[in-house]
Amino acid sequence: MQALRRLLARKPAATTLIALLALIAPCYTAQAAAPVFSPVLPLNAGTALSFPADSGAHPDYKTEWWYATGWLNTPDGKPLGFQVTFFRSATTHDRANPSQFAPKQIIIGHAAIADPARGQLLHDQRNGREGFGLSYVKQGNTNIKLDDWTMQRQSDGSYRVQLNAASFQLDLTLAPTQPRLLQGEGGYSRKGADPLSASYYYSEPQLRTTGHLTRGGQRVAVTGSSWLDHEWSSQVLSDDAAGWDWVGANLSDGGALMAFQIRNKAGAKLWSHATWRDPSGKITQFLPEQVSFMPQRRWRSPRTGAEYPVATRLTTGSSVWQIRPLMDDQELDSRRSTGAVYWEGAVTLERDGKPAGHAYLEMTGYVQAIKF
Repeated sequence: MQALRRLLARKPAATTLIALLALIAPCYTAQAAAPVFSPVLPLNAGTALSFPADSGAHPDYKTEWWYATGWLNTPDGKPLGFQVTFFRSATTHDRANPSQFAPKQIIIGHAAIADPARGQLLHDQRNGREGFGLSYVKQGNTNIKLDDWTMQRQSDGSYRVQLNAASFQLDLTLAPTQPRLLQGEGGYSRKGADPLSASYYYSEPQLRTTGHLTRGGQRVAVTGSSWLDHEWSSQVLSDDAAGWDWVGANLSDGGALMAFQIRNKAGAKLWSHATWRDPSGKITQFLPEQVSFMPQRRWRSPRTGAEYPVATRLTTGSSVWQIRPLMDDQELDSRRSTGAVYWEGAVTLERDGKPAGHAYLEMTGYVQAIKF
């Protein structure tokens, strides 16, 4: 305090503020504390997921995302794929800092349209810090805003998705037609041998989708079926993991299938899991040794040189599924937001040579190991 008084006595006003901040900043920094993020632990009767609360944000965990994908039918009868993803990433900034400028939560948005007539994705991305009512992810229910991109869960359980991307606009309503699908053990989804490499994870398959798509100034009505994933964690992947292959499928018989594998840096499987809900509502969970992804055809990106297994044979127990892309080039470059390049696109499923459903396939870690 004596040093501060001496400084104020002899410094001109213009330089006093700068010097004052220099004195105060170390005091604050010394008291600042990086947040300790909550671990993902197995659930029990006292900690089971609860809705609608768990459809909202979980800021005590490091990473979280809401991921909507689907197939859209247009008036000309040509199918399109779409995906809209919102990420929340907690920083290591001290949460006790009262400043609204403090970057405690970063929000990232991705959106893409897969159109075979174009041959590659229409894609946009943006990011911003939470604050000032411009960007937020609310607790208690799904309510996300990133500038003029929004996702909000309505009172009837449907999701309203509105965004104004660089080359297209979406205004969609995703309405549930069946119960949520809790992944793993009641929503506790293992991602590796270490029990802490896990997430809390649920899906909403078979969402009846209506709304409008605008491209090139032309607005058209669309219908279709969507899938929504919501996942949060503080340690999704182990240190030796490079990425994953994931598929979420709305099956033609009304069922739903989710499957993934985590790969190491050599491309070998570290962990895998699958969940299948049949038309009667019966749920089957598949262990790692019962799930495999076997590449059938690869596509090489002319931009990154990465090779992606765009056609894959997926095995879940005694069932074999053939995954084929709506189009090969569905590589998504998000280096201006999440920093990753990966393949994420619309695919079809066949079972025993017969059409079985529509899905989205995500493949990460083929350009470089994924990092959060």
